[in-house]
Amino acid sequence: MAKEIVIQEPDSSEIEYQAVPQSVIDGAIELAVEFVGDSRDRLQSFVDQLLATYVEAKDRDVVVVFNSGGWGWNLTKETPGWESILEGIKSQLESLGYNLLVLNYWRTSRGLRGCMKEFTEVVKRYPSKAEDLARRVEFLTDHIPNLRIIIAGESTGTVISAKAMGILRDKTQVYSIQTGTPFWHKPTALDRTLLMNSNGRGIDTFSYGNVSAILWATFKSWFGLSSAKDNPGSILSWLKAPGHHYSWQYPGVSSEVVNFLERNFGIKR
Repeated sequence: MAKEIVIQEPDSSEIEYQAVPQSVIDGAIELAVEFVGDSRDRLQSFVDQLLATYVEAKDRDVVVVFNSGGWGWNLTKETPGWESILEGIKSQLESLGYNLLVLNYWRTSRGLRGCMKEFTEVVKRYPSKAEDLARRVEFLTDHIPNLRIIIAGESTGTVISAKAMGILRDKTQVYSIQTGTPFWHKPTALDRTLLMNSNGRGIDTFSYGNVSAILWATFKSWFGLSSAKDNPGSILSWLKAPGHHYSWQYPGVSSEVVNFLERNFGIKR
């Protein structure tokens, strides 16, 4: 895949080019050349990705692009907490009359090479991947004028989401919902962004850099001392971080998201 980054769905092999306006194809080619140069295979792959998302999004009212935490290769089905949040967002927006599409932003290839590239991006605060995501989103908003987009992110995915929102600050039809910002990242507050660093049961120890609480929770987990009353949460599955878990079942999460959607979307006219 071009640059090993792709919005995972839909399947780009099923694109019907005759149904895509020439201006959209030209825009996809122009953006692809800018990002991957003149390598024919990579260029075609990048164009296919852009046009696949256009075909799927052109008849929708809202598109949600999800950025997973960790290394950035998990899809929504591998992120149960956020899968439930996305289902909640879908249900809420549909009740307001909107037609919704959810896409995964798969920013890292699996394996050591992908991890090394992701680590380099994290250290640099995602300069190239945030630009890639922002330009893909901009491509959709430029060619589908009435489309609204929500960039969603969890944990490390909030960093790239926040950086992309900074690039798209003037795109008033783009919004963001983020949970569990890493403690080393200090995001800039934007009117169109909902940032949650608490699931309603307590603060997120990973977001607030509470190292002692993280180490103690990890120690208890390893030695079977954890209890059902503990605030759940983990980093890369093995390192426990109380509060670093978000799900629609938590009233502190679902109520915040519902209020955000009602305030920024309202009933479709």
